[in-house]
Amino acid sequence: MITFDHFNFNVMDLDRSLQFYKAALGLLPVREKEAADGSFKLVFLGDGKSDFLLELTYLRDRKEAYDLGECEYHLAFVTDEFEELHEKHKKMDAVCYENEDMGIYFIKDPDGYWIEIVPKR
Repeated sequence: MITFDHFNFNVMDLDRSLQFYKAALGLLPVREKEAADGSFKLVFLGDGKSDFLLELTYLRDRKEAYDLGECEYHLAFVTDEFEELHEKHKKMDAVCYENEDMGIYFIKDPDGYWIEIVPKR
């Protein structure tokens, strides 16, 4: 049997990304791994409800922003607090796209990754 485990985003500023994911989505670190030489650090974030994790990869020597292409991929979250979260994300200036016909919206993290917010139906 195969099950989903985690998804990875590479980040330029780990502290800024950790603050964003905590504030925007309530995701908290559940485990970390750091290279013996300090060249990279992995932080796995969880929602405390599911087993799925978001892995943030920080490469110490990376200086240039990651090329995210056309951002034709995204991570999605389902919520039963859609309206409250939408207002919170608007106040954070994190909303980057809204599709009112579909009843969804997207937020953008500090590195430009898109995250879809879907109401529980």
